[in-house]
Amino acid sequence: MTTDTSERGLERLICTALTGSPCEPGRSGSLVAEPVAPYGGAGYFCGDPEDYDREYCIDLFQLTVFLKDTQPEIASELDLNNASPTRRKFLARLQGEISRRGMVDVLRQGIKHGPYQITLFYGAPSPGNAMAQELYQKNRFSITRQLRYSRDETQRALDLVLFINGLPVFTFELKNRLTKQTVHDAIEQYKRDRNPREKLFEFGRCVAHFAVDEEEVWFCTHLKGKASWFLPFNQGWNGGAGNPPNPQGIKTDYLWKRILKKDSLTNILENYAQIVEERDAQNKRKKRKQIFPRYHQLDVVRKLLAHAAQHGAGHRYLIQHSAGSGKSNSIAWLAHQLIGLQQDGQPVFDSIIVVTDRRVLDRQIRDTIKQFAQVSATVGHAERSGDLRKFIESGKKIIISTVQKFPFILDEIGNEHRGRRFAIIIDEAHSSQGGKTSAAMSTALSAAGAEEEEETIEDQINRLIEAKKLLPNASYFAFTATPKNKTLELFGEPEPQDDGTVKHRPFHIYTMKQAIQEGFILDVLAHYTPVKSYYKLVKKIEDDPEFDVRKAQKKLRRFVESHEHAIRLKAEIMIDHFHEQVVAKGKIGGKARAMVVTSGVQRAIQYFHAFQAYLKERNSPYQAIVAFSGEHDYGGKRVTEASLNGFPSNQIPEKIREEPYRFLICADKFQTGYDEPLLHTMYVDKVLSGVKAVQTLSRLNRAHPQKHDTFVLDFMNDADTIREAFEPYYRTTILAEQTDPDKLHDLKSVLDGYQVYSQQQIDYFVELYLGGADCDKLDPILDRCVLEYAELDEDGQVDFKGKAKAFLRTYNFLAAVLPYSNVEWEKLSIFLNFLVPKLPAPQEEDLSKGILEAIDMDSYRVEKQRTMKIALADEDAEIEPVPAAGGGHKAEPELDRLSNIIRQFNDQFGNIEWTDADRVHKLITEEIPAKVAADPAYQNARKHSDKQNARIEHDKALQRVMMALLQDDTELFKQFSDNESFRRWLADMVFALTYSEPGNLR
Repeated sequence: MTTDTSERGLERLICTALTGSPCEPGRSGSLVAEPVAPYGGAGYFCGDPEDYDREYCIDLFQLTVFLKDTQPEIASELDLNNASPTRRKFLARLQGEISRRGMVDVLRQGIKHGPYQITLFYGAPSPGNAMAQELYQKNRFSITRQLRYSRDETQRALDLVLFINGLPVFTFELKNRLTKQTVHDAIEQYKRDRNPREKLFEFGRCVAHFAVDEEEVWFCTHLKGKASWFLPFNQGWNGGAGNPPNPQGIKTDYLWKRILKKDSLTNILENYAQIVEERDAQNKRKKRKQIFPRYHQLDVVRKLLAHAAQHGAGHRYLIQHSAGSGKSNSIAWLAHQLIGLQQDGQPVFDSIIVVTDRRVLDRQIRDTIKQFAQVSATVGHAERSGDLRKFIESGKKIIISTVQKFPFILDEIGNEHRGRRFAIIIDEAHSSQGGKTSAAMSTALSAAGAEEEEETIEDQINRLIEAKKLLPNASYFAFTATPKNKTLELFGEPEPQDDGTVKHRPFHIYTMKQAIQEGFILDVLAHYTPVKSYYKLVKKIEDDPEFDVRKAQKKLRRFVESHEHAIRLKAEIMIDHFHEQVVAKGKIGGKARAMVVTSGVQRAIQYFHAFQAYLKERNSPYQAIVAFSGEHDYGGKRVTEASLNGFPSNQIPEKIREEPYRFLICADKFQTGYDEPLLHTMYVDKVLSGVKAVQTLSRLNRAHPQKHDTFVLDFMNDADTIREAFEPYYRTTILAEQTDPDKLHDLKSVLDGYQVYSQQQIDYFVELYLGGADCDKLDPILDRCVLEYAELDEDGQVDFKGKAKAFLRTYNFLAAVLPYSNVEWEKLSIFLNFLVPKLPAPQEEDLSKGILEAIDMDSYRVEKQRTMKIALADEDAEIEPVPAAGGGHKAEPELDRLSNIIRQFNDQFGNIEWTDADRVHKLITEEIPAKVAADPAYQNARKHSDKQNARIEHDKALQRVMMALLQDDTELFKQFSDNESFRRWLADMVFALTYSEPGNLR
């Protein structure tokens, strides 16, 4: 027999795996005579398409058998064997409840009908409950081939439909690539041929609709014709999209061999699938949304739960999930299921603490918990001191806190809670979770935290050391898209190497590469345009004094980039680009927004005023919003973002989605953690690098049905810097090696060698401090050490202070992960924490002082470089451990004369170099303006129309004049056509010369 490579072959394969039989459709007669036990396979029954009731969208036979087997008295009263009014009334009630509540809730909760509470599905039994186990086994999972679902188009059939107790849960369209059709043809079939008005396809009636071929699986939870949104349900391969090769079968058989197994599907229906209500940002209306987990969400939660159930509390997990991975849902599902997790019949965790800065996560976890009736736990948001203790005492199992408040809240927990077991879920884990925050967390939650009646200094020191360590009675679940070296070493999985080093890698990954390839986020580096600035500075004093070259160059760059002329020019370029390249091209269906990233509050306010002025000048319908924290002096007044914007700060996220607001000008605010799908374009006027660059540019990557690309115009950074920032996080991020604790021995040795302090002083200071001594007892010890520090030369001071800071930084981190304790390190850490702030910075004369008063800006222009796609290395990236080096020496200033500094600055940042500068100068200042002034259309507009119309005709005339120069002066024409800044400057200059007094031109 030849191999069946058709869709029917894939149908048979799936049915045989689930039922033990190919379930051939078209058998005559009913299945009443079918035995109660299924054929085999995964415990499914074969469904008969003839048993499907198109009016009520149920497999009447399977539902009847289930109710007779589990609730015989109710089944008898409902008269299910006969087409009676009693049966029709029940089926109409069932259909109405599914329409109102959704299939998932009906399966979980059953329905009430007259005097009856009717159970329609028995959930997973708890261990040892024999009756629950018996009822669970009576659920009838069935699969039906070639189901003709439509009452009107009676020949239309679905390849497969999966039922539970006669109620439809999933539909499937199958394709085979050997017949030149793929999963994307199945998706098109759903969009084109499956009428969303059919009862079976109404919202919530089926949990999901699957498109499947041998290589990929996609699903949709709500069919809407062409607007149906299908999501991949693939495992990922080679750090990206797709599925890995399968030596045991076809690539997608994980769907029916693992996901659709009865216990797996039951788990999904009980703990993941749900209908939630969301408020639409545009019209403020509530809308219902069917949630179904993507593969990596299901996979990470299940793997975390399995590991915690097997190994108990006291473990660390790092989850590197890219933006677009759905972290909020993953965290909510994990938190909810950790509550009921058991080991040997006992709860693994007493409380789940979620550390986050996102209020939306609070709502999502609350909504998730509400969906699962079998869970009685409630959620509390610990905002104030004492909330956490109160929530634990009142039985709230999930407690949400912010990163900032967490250590202070934990200090309030009473001793009676320190012996409990905790799961700590960290949303967007950062290095702040180590060091002092970790110590506060440990002190509050650890069993070792209880004070003894007569505690010696040694006992207290040992307790402080233990408090810094990650808790043995808590498990940490750290989610982040961009793990830093500290995060990897704190929470990553150690992986010993053959050379004796230890690498650390995440427990689970969903890469930026996969998220981009699957379409959950956009590639923000696909259209990146760097902008180069060119300045010309001049000396405005007769003298030629000397200045520190390095500091002077920094001041000059800052001066020109924040100059009102430069800000105005860059604002014009941004606004013109937005109108011409974003609005005019209908990006995001005409709803695109832009973010302007600035280097500080003063610069943001400058931009805000420049934007408002130029938007008004060009009669733009749009306005800008400025975002910064606090109150600041500007132009002799105290201003806030609310006073400038004209509405409260907390309305900014909503206002930017509304007209007329299209530009969000930011100073730090909204550069991380802000998810707005309407953001399309970013204008960057701030130096970025590392994680900050990734987080900032990633504000653009959120998907929207009408969003197909993004654009970055960067005035301050180059492509190489941005590439280096993104590459460590494109695929899996691995820590190259652990921090070497011996570096602490080295640092302490160098610090001791400076003899700023003695060991006796440290011991006495620590004893006083732990005994609760007042400052007047501690300060004299520190002051004597400061005097010794002052005796060091300048290089010694710089080195000592740098190494002291390095010791504190490294010890605070290593104390959390080292398996052993070191009392001397802890004492030195306590002492240096007080000493370092008292150490004066070396007095350093500013040898660049006064340079800004001695120069002026003669010209400023910017030039867009070519737009490029920044390609990232397609391999896992290794990052270096926490640097433990510190100290150094003071750099000797390099002095040079002002004239040389200005010349070097102008050389570095350049200007246009003309082959024949004199001839070009004459062309620009005399010949071109004269020809433009003589243009008849421009002359007519100048005499008989207003200035705005005259400018329009002027620009047309200038274009004609420049085109005529194409053959004679290609160099000048190239600058005019390619260099937007030069073109703008020339047009402004010629118009100024020709509009008022054109008679002066010859």
